[in-house]
Amino acid sequence: MNYEEAKTKFISTWGSLGTLWGINKAMAQIQALLFISTQPLSMEDIMEELQISRGNTSMNLRQLIDWGVVVKELIPGERKEFFTTEKDVQELARIIAKERSRREIKPVIKVLNEVSSIKDDGSEKTKELIKQTKALHELTQDLDTIMNKMVNQKQNWLTKSILKFIK
Repeated sequence: MNYEEAKTKFISTWGSLGTLWGINKAMAQIQALLFISTQPLSMEDIMEELQISRGNTSMNLRQLIDWGVVVKELIPGERKEFFTTEKDVQELARIIAKERSRREIKPVIKVLNEVSSIKDDGSEKTKELIKQTKALHELTQDLDTIMNKMVNQKQNWLTKSILKFIK
């Protein structure tokens, strides 16, 4: 396999995996392209490389910037905007985990807290709803806390040990 084949395969696979992480395929492909690029890319570079429209590229770059995964980079003497992404894999994972927690897990925790805090009218249905949603709220909150503690620290001997244990 040559460079072009490997690059295409990586970008395609990363794009497919992105949908499992809650982002669309084009968004993941743009991030993958920037991830393996040796220099910042312009919107036109991205459009040409991935064969996607200006609107699609622009919309997905904005979302990647909102996630904190992509940043604009100024190049002296250039009028175009250039983009780059975090190159450190562990830092990238931390950014994505924090953003997913903020966008997805925290709202679920809030809803579970509201639902499990309803007034108990004494009925069996209400008691079961409160019991199950409280249990789910506590579990979700605990998992979010653990995940946030892990992503908020640099990888050290403890994190490495935990990751080895998980593997």
